[in-house]
Amino acid sequence: MSLTERTTDIRSPGMDTRTPEQRRRIMQAVKSKDTKPEMIVRRLLHRMGYRYRLHRKDLPGKPDIAFVSRRKAIFVHGCFWHGHGCSKGRLPKSRLDYWKPKLDENMRRDRMKQEQLRSLGWKVLVVWQCETGDIDALAARLQYFVDESENSIDI
Repeated sequence: MSLTERTTDIRSPGMDTRTPEQRRRIMQAVKSKDTKPEMIVRRLLHRMGYRYRLHRKDLPGKPDIAFVSRRKAIFVHGCFWHGHGCSKGRLPKSRLDYWKPKLDENMRRDRMKQEQLRSLGWKVLVVWQCETGDIDALAARLQYFVDESENSIDI
């Protein structure tokens, strides 16, 4: 790379550290279905004996996992994309003018879709990407959510 090329490629603070082509390839690789965290949750539920439906388009927000007869929905959220408060959910250091409104809108939409599901009588669980590392804790949380009865009867 010549000195001229290097001086014209200097990025000021707050700018993206990737070239537009690199950023495009990275963004194209981001999936909305069948993500690694989602697959961990799905395989775990299946191993526990639960059967479910995927990405029901007739439900608000198209939950990742739906137990239709139980009226329960699970969203598996990536910490970054849905604004979780963990280390993976931090805002990037560059282009805050782009990322902050985008991620704020994702969180607003998440809340709205979850509320729409609840108003239809559904229970909603959000599993965060960072929670998929502790399989035992995740399994206990999923089992409690799926098995809890709305109409428990004390005899």
